[in-house]
Amino acid sequence: MAARDGLVQSAIDLVRRYGVAGTGVTRLLDHSGISRRTVYLNFPGGKSELIAEATRVAGCAMTGVIETFGRRSDPEATIASFTEAWKKVVESSDFLAGCPIVAAALGRSEAPEAADAAGAAFDDWEQALAARLRAEQVAPETALSLATTVIAAIEGAVVMSLAQRSTEPLDRTGRHLAELIRAHVPSQRSVTEPERPLSAPA
Repeated sequence: MAARDGLVQSAIDLVRRYGVAGTGVTRLLDHSGISRRTVYLNFPGGKSELIAEATRVAGCAMTGVIETFGRRSDPEATIASFTEAWKKVVESSDFLAGCPIVAAALGRSEAPEAADAAGAAFDDWEQALAARLRAEQVAPETALSLATTVIAAIEGAVVMSLAQRSTEPLDRTGRHLAELIRAHVPSQRSVTEPERPLSAPA
């Protein structure tokens, strides 16, 4: 299990930096320190199966982040936390690493199952955000449309930030998404539990 988890994490890290095409088995072996035999014991389908599993794991992890912040914060703060999380990713990698889900979506020719997993991940993120917005009395159709807009805008801003080596695209996108959410979510919310600072999630 430890070897399998290590391979998955290596695949996530490498796809974020090099994309699906640039994440070959040899590079995975070097990065993970795991033998070729172990790769095929855990992933008989080879690279394609491993990248698909890595995409699912990465997608589920971000869904969990969205849901966790959504339980503690109002929608605007939840979206701010999503933006800040990506700022930390691009800055900590010196603008070399982006979103593995986007990379998997763009790598369909090499790993179609991973691209399908990317589509499922985006859908999960949309549904998690839409559920939070519905809880604030936003109409279901509007909530889903807003969630799609938020995900598309932030993911696009991540790509722009990498290309421009600056977090300004994420900063500007975050500001305007906050305005968009304020325009659709009632200003008076019933708070059922105290909010915790975004900087100290459990």
